[in-house]
Amino acid sequence: MKHILLLEDDAALGRGIRFALESEGIHIELCTTLAQAQNLVTGRSFDLFILDVNLPDGSGLDLLRDVRRSYPGIPVILLTANDLETDIVMGLESGADDYVTKPFSLAVLRARVNAQLRRGIPVQTDVFLQDAFSFDFSAMEFLKNGVPIELSKTEQKLLRLLVSNRGVTLSRNSLMERIWADGTAYVDENALSVAVSRLRSKLEDDPSRPRYLKTVYGIGYTWAVK
Repeated sequence: MKHILLLEDDAALGRGIRFALESEGIHIELCTTLAQAQNLVTGRSFDLFILDVNLPDGSGLDLLRDVRRSYPGIPVILLTANDLETDIVMGLESGADDYVTKPFSLAVLRARVNAQLRRGIPVQTDVFLQDAFSFDFSAMEFLKNGVPIELSKTEQKLLRLLVSNRGVTLSRNSLMERIWADGTAYVDENALSVAVSRLRSKLEDDPSRPRYLKTVYGIGYTWAVK
């Protein structure tokens, strides 16, 4: 599932874009103010940002600069009525990957979104190495100090999401949607807490004082960068 943050102050247009882009494999989080988007960025992980520039409480360029500092590899499309050459140059020089001016074709926007999502897929290795840990997700071999660790499928999914986004706080909702993608509505809300607790007990020297799998209270979890 790809997660896209759409920042558009015209609520009707935003709903139309979300309807055009959202599919079985794409979820759109729609925000109408800069403040809403900034709050979401700190608590969620996204695969693409679509940002309007002129907003009632600021500029989408401010969020673009924040995104570039915190998530340099995530693609950003600016979607705005500012169609002067100087506006386009400023947007691209601020770090945008693409610039779409209003009015626009939804079909063209969809094609550009798909192109950025393909480009934004990181080149990943299935082997993660850090300190005493060696996680081979392809072979499903997980080692600590050379000793095998048995992980359930749920624990493997959770671990992969965390180490693939190390240093980024993933919200509880985001983790549940990705781990139990086919049935989040039927999963007990304590299931994630249980999975985190079991994973800590297998990986951490002192699960009550974790060094790696940390809780960010009120938001979710993160794998600490060392």
